[in-house]
Amino acid sequence: MILSINKTKKTLLFFIFITFCTHIIYAQKDTINTNDLKLSALPYYSYGKGLGITSADSLFQLNIRFRMQNRVTYLQNEDENPAYQGEIRRLRLRLDGFIGNPKYLYVLQLSFAPGDVGELEEGDNLNIIRDAAVMYRPDNHWNFIFGQTKLPGNRQRVNSSGAIQLTDRSINNARFNIDRDFGIQAYYLNEKKDKFSYNIKTAISTGEGRNWTKSADDGVALTGKIELFPLGSFIKDGANFEGDLFREPKPKLMISGVFHQNNMAHRTNGQFGNDLYDPKTLRSVFLDGLFKYNGWAAMATYMKRSAENPITYNSDLSKVSYVYTGYGTDYQLSYMFRNKYELITRFSKQNIHPDIKTFLPTTQQFTLGITKYIWEHAFKLQTEVTYSKLEYYNQTIKNNWYVRFQIEMGI
Repeated sequence: MILSINKTKKTLLFFIFITFCTHIIYAQKDTINTNDLKLSALPYYSYGKGLGITSADSLFQLNIRFRMQNRVTYLQNEDENPAYQGEIRRLRLRLDGFIGNPKYLYVLQLSFAPGDVGELEEGDNLNIIRDAAVMYRPDNHWNFIFGQTKLPGNRQRVNSSGAIQLTDRSINNARFNIDRDFGIQAYYLNEKKDKFSYNIKTAISTGEGRNWTKSADDGVALTGKIELFPLGSFIKDGANFEGDLFREPKPKLMISGVFHQNNMAHRTNGQFGNDLYDPKTLRSVFLDGLFKYNGWAAMATYMKRSAENPITYNSDLSKVSYVYTGYGTDYQLSYMFRNKYELITRFSKQNIHPDIKTFLPTTQQFTLGITKYIWEHAFKLQTEVTYSKLEYYNQTIKNNWYVRFQIEMGI
């Protein structure tokens, strides 16, 4: 049932009240006594600490990092001529550190590649800013975030695009995920090495995505996530990157679930996508499982988005815009050899909701990849071949292929 405006306001006030109370209760407990700048609530993959600058009085610290993805792709789509594509897929600059005290952290990430920024259209903002957030970390468990960054969504989406095994996330992540948003987040992190562990993550955000200034409304987005580690935490935050890079000596498992409701969303995918002619309330569910042991890594994901009457029309009914509703499943399996070569396979199936099936095909995608890790995920060579089968409403079937080579490098 769609939350009413009054109920949304009450939920927001309750969240702020709880956040304030927990700050008072826990601020004096288990305080941080080191300058460990691991942004545990923002799982960006890092090898080392980048280029760091610390003031003489240790009251300010700045870490500078960059990364880029250069790729070339050969495309063979049915009913189209073969084509080649070369591009800088991602080019990111990231700054993070603390000011005054390691409890008060900041993160800034900018994007410069055309695929990241997107085409500038009239009325739209230039999407250079990806992350701009302030974090308060009173102890080793609590994290409070204010600003624009990733919502606590499904596992692959939360992972950095530089910490995934294949050159892109799955087709279901592209269609059904929740993206960056501006708001308040509160995390309670309780990971232990060899004992049952858990994390609880919540967020209240605008629901309009990054750099949105077109219009304001009273329809906030609510997100809640729980992560369970029945066998204890992974080596070096291994839940936040794909592949068993460190060959877990003991089996490790993570199970997580997310519920997200975006009230009065203005875009087809909630935080991103084309504009809708009428706002809609979107509800999303994500379930993830991640397993690693002795070089093997397996991941399974379920994603679903729903909305009542997802199709919207302009004033004279001549144009249509619709919410991308449906569900999808991903299955990913890999093995890391001792020479740092990795073999990866993934199968994805995307099922479009009957309400919009006349607009979009049901898709199955198979991918086989080989990655050579030179400097963990920070410097790697990736090759993959992908086959997609698209089944349209009129029974038409299309078969598409691509082969891709990519180099990822960063600090």
